[in-house]
Amino acid sequence: MNRTASKITNMTEGSPVRLILGFAVPLFIGNIFQQVYSLVDTMIAGHFLGDEAIAAIGATSVLYSLLMNLAWGLNNGYCVVLSRLFGSGSKEQFRRGAAAMIKLNLGIGALLTVVSVLFLKPAMRLLLTPADVFDQSYLYIVIILGGMLTTIAYNGCAGFLRAIGNSRTPLYFLILSSLLNLGLDSLFVILLHTGIAGAALATVISQAVSAALCGAYIFRNYREYLPRTTDWKVGRDLSAEMFTTGFSMAMMQCVFSLGSVVLQRSINALNTDIITAHTASRRVYEMLMIPMSTVSSATSTFVGQNYGAKKYRRIREANRKMLLVELIWSVFSVLVCWTLGRPLIVLLTATENERIITNALLNLRLSTACFFPLGALFILRYSMQAMGHKVLPVLSSTIELAVKIISAAVLVPAIGYLGVAVTEPVIWCMCALFLAVFYVTIGHQKQSEESVREVCSPVQM
Repeated sequence: MNRTASKITNMTEGSPVRLILGFAVPLFIGNIFQQVYSLVDTMIAGHFLGDEAIAAIGATSVLYSLLMNLAWGLNNGYCVVLSRLFGSGSKEQFRRGAAAMIKLNLGIGALLTVVSVLFLKPAMRLLLTPADVFDQSYLYIVIILGGMLTTIAYNGCAGFLRAIGNSRTPLYFLILSSLLNLGLDSLFVILLHTGIAGAALATVISQAVSAALCGAYIFRNYREYLPRTTDWKVGRDLSAEMFTTGFSMAMMQCVFSLGSVVLQRSINALNTDIITAHTASRRVYEMLMIPMSTVSSATSTFVGQNYGAKKYRRIREANRKMLLVELIWSVFSVLVCWTLGRPLIVLLTATENERIITNALLNLRLSTACFFPLGALFILRYSMQAMGHKVLPVLSSTIELAVKIISAAVLVPAIGYLGVAVTEPVIWCMCALFLAVFYVTIGHQKQSEESVREVCSPVQM
């Protein structure tokens, strides 16, 4: 058997549940290890540098998330197009799509790095970053943003592999780099006493290693899918499709993150204890969100390949069953947070401040109570993007932005941190309902198209 072929998954045939969950398991483990980057920084900062160090990381985390979600969204969009090209069976078009992805990543990545570093301090002041953590926050985030191209490079390589059905290989390199991050964090912060700058530097070095190893693996094992000399002349239509799909998914992520920036400004205006509480609670429930986002990401690859193959019934069947998976995980998350929330917060922060613990628990429990609408929102957004519907997911993110602006302007000043804690759960419910209405309508249209195609197809003898 061809070694490369054995590392490719064709999702247009076979059980949708088995394919998606089998594809999702490595993604899930990989996402866990990606979160380990943030968790390790937070835990080492809390245990060895104190509560103020956690606040310093959390005060500007939304800026980092905004820019990283832009890069991540672009690559997810490119991956969607590549998965459709793979599903259609055209290697030449796939190679040209890969060439377009590389060009776009290099250009946009370099631009994002320069702009973010130049305008970082004004952005931090706009966020009302507290004076007592301003310098530490700046030092941490400027190092992270300076290494942004390493993150973009890894996301691009991982997206390439996911598009052809290989979700396992990026995991192996990510595990290695996560362990490296832990070792470097311990070396820089605990032994060399480099403070918060050491934690940031450990993250950048680890991401660079992950990207380099993943890129080398692709070059060795998937050379037939890599651009050749003639493939770098990407046609206008394909370039436009790659850019618009990537930009659409990036805008969806950025509008969401921009709303978080607005909300973070309100959080920063409260006090350092609240910043620490919010940062700690998000670290916990973002870990619990990983299975939901992983299932939706795996589903998008499945949808992309089957949409390219015009197998719409498989898409509908898969989405129904994945929504059930999201429901089961949501119930589990609620049980975990209501029974183990407090010890998890204390373990993460090493704090004895009751105000931090109480507010962190408030946000954690309210958020996980609405995890199922969030899981449905993930499935709907990624599936619609994979089917080429670019506007509606962005509109749903625009709803998020509008509600967060209103909350920051009205709700948080009126009722304090409780206003922050209820904002995102309400948004998840609203946006899930919004997209569900359009998804059902689109599903009926595709069902009619498929029925007509089956009637018109010649009978096979």
